[in-house]
Amino acid sequence: MSIGSVLDLLRPEFPDVTISKIRFLEAEGLIRPERTPSGYRRFSVADVERLRFVLTAQRDQYLPLKVIKEQLEAIDSGAATLGVREARARAHSVRTGETESGHVSPDGEQSTRGSDRGARPAPAPRRLGVVPNEISPDDLRFDHEIRVTRADLLDQAGIDDTFLGDLIRANLITPGPAGYFDADAVTLAKTARAMAEFGLEARHLRAFKLAADREAALVAQIAAPIAKSRDADARARAEETVRELAALSLTLHTCLVKSSVRSSLGG
Repeated sequence: MSIGSVLDLLRPEFPDVTISKIRFLEAEGLIRPERTPSGYRRFSVADVERLRFVLTAQRDQYLPLKVIKEQLEAIDSGAATLGVREARARAHSVRTGETESGHVSPDGEQSTRGSDRGARPAPAPRRLGVVPNEISPDDLRFDHEIRVTRADLLDQAGIDDTFLGDLIRANLITPGPAGYFDADAVTLAKTARAMAEFGLEARHLRAFKLAADREAALVAQIAAPIAKSRDADARARAEETVRELAALSLTLHTCLVKSSVRSSLGG
């Protein structure tokens, strides 16, 4: 199945998963989908279950990728047989505190802590929006397999048509020639919706767009000479350079914003 089909299977359980996330996990060696002669990824059912294992471990157990990768290597070597369903049950017990309140644990054993029966687990801390410390160049690859209709974008991003119109008029989101949107448009709309809760309207976000355009122009200026060379793989090398520089610029931008905010708050 295609990466778009995998995304459709996973999103009901993992709403925040993206094509970039799947590609990043592939780049880190956690999944290894086959490739068609034309270079497209083709995922098997086993690949999808492997992805579910990784995403569940990240979401419910907050495990770093290094640890998850070690677990997968143990499974691949036959040293471990932990299945996805078992992992979900174990993670669920951690979230709900079942083994701490006398309920039956995932392995079928009864907890002996009768004195804690009925005690409510401490509420989990509010999970904030995640901004990675480093951006992977693979996050900046374009995926032309995903085409999102206007109705689907509204549904997935949780916005109304008026809000989307504001984003389009502010040039923050641009539909394609056929009227479709890409997966990044959904992420952008979700982000804009979240920022709107702080009173930032689409017109306020144009400053981010202008800054992004300036950064993109600088990156393109560096990559242009590579693209114009006569090498057979010149365009591919130029695109890879753009992705690497753009990823570095995003990491730099994040650090600069954090530093400036810290200074403005007197930190």
